[in-house]
Amino acid sequence: MNKIMDFMTNTFAPKVNKVVKNPWVSAIQDSIMAALPLVFVGSLVTVVSLLQNIFKGMPDFSLISTFSFGMFALVVAFLIPYYLMEKKGHSGQKLISGATSMVLFMMLMFPTITAEGDITFILSRFGATGMFLSIITGLFVAFVMNLAAQKSFFDEDTPIPDFVVGWFNSLLPITIVLLIGWLITVQFNIDFFDVVVLLFSPLAKIVQSYPGFVLSVFIPIFLYTFGISGWVMMPAIYPVYMAGLAANAEAVAAGGQAVNIATQETCYAFSSMGGVGTTLALSVMMFLLSKSAQLKAIGRAVIVPSIFNINEPLVFGAPIAFNPYLMVPMWINGLLVPTISYAAMYFGFVNIPSQTFLLWYMPYPITSYLATQDWRAIIVCIVIFIVTWLVFLPFFKAYDNSLIKQEELEALEEGQAEIA
Repeated sequence: MNKIMDFMTNTFAPKVNKVVKNPWVSAIQDSIMAALPLVFVGSLVTVVSLLQNIFKGMPDFSLISTFSFGMFALVVAFLIPYYLMEKKGHSGQKLISGATSMVLFMMLMFPTITAEGDITFILSRFGATGMFLSIITGLFVAFVMNLAAQKSFFDEDTPIPDFVVGWFNSLLPITIVLLIGWLITVQFNIDFFDVVVLLFSPLAKIVQSYPGFVLSVFIPIFLYTFGISGWVMMPAIYPVYMAGLAANAEAVAAGGQAVNIATQETCYAFSSMGGVGTTLALSVMMFLLSKSAQLKAIGRAVIVPSIFNINEPLVFGAPIAFNPYLMVPMWINGLLVPTISYAAMYFGFVNIPSQTFLLWYMPYPITSYLATQDWRAIIVCIVIFIVTWLVFLPFFKAYDNSLIKQEELEALEEGQAEIA
């Protein structure tokens, strides 16, 4: 265990943090984070839609979700080059870079244009299903614009106003970007959206499988116990989760069934109980059962945030991070909880999510019900709480006892020092 801790602390963690801080990776992360409020709006519409089952006269708010959550990929396509140009020190070019990316993204949507000039897009492609295309588009535009920003047609001491210089410096890269989009869509008649979906379909199939889903949940938890944010996995996993949910929504709307279990909503229904790593049981345990002074104090401090699924105070205050007593049970639960979740949905005991719900801060089991719109999810939530409690309990007792002995030893040493 000591060798693992040493490797993760001194070798692995620094390398991962270096990747996370890479401007190309962090631009994707920042873009998704910045666009998440659109998903939250869609989540609110999902909650309101439940009331329509009770109050039949309520208006239909689904269009709000269509133009919030349903435009997620379009917004991300704008934000990636925006953030990348900012991180690269070309803030003056970030707005036009984002706008160019949006235009290219729409070109690559393979719209239908009639002889009369009418243009038709497939609306669903602007949402979660277009995430991978938006990432590729954003990174490509950012690459071209960043390369062009390092060159200029004018000298630094030119008397021409800066905004005019910016216009001319942007003309060539924008032309190149849009010309490539025109060649792909018009000249070669390639539906690039379908090409991207095909390229990333193996990744989607892996994540949607049982082992893939478990790993997609476990790896962020494992990294978190070493102080590394699980968001490092976002660029690879989050688009698959969102595309899976979008496919579920389309299938249900067409009268079919949702089949993609690996969605963020599934994680929020069960795995995020108390926060990343399903730590609510441990927080309750510390609050009710702690005998050491340290864990009693921590238990009182973390119980309220944990109820609202915020566990940074617990992870870094107990601590769980770099603490073998609590890291190991968190790893075990990181495998058990997604297994229970997957099994419950795979065998039809709980509905597979088909509507967006990312209000992660709502207490359980309310979140479990709202994310799945199935009251049976409450039963699974209770089962998961019991399982995680049983897993954490022996490790918690061992850690609590070790702290009691440490506190007794410190008290004895203080007493001897006072006598001396």
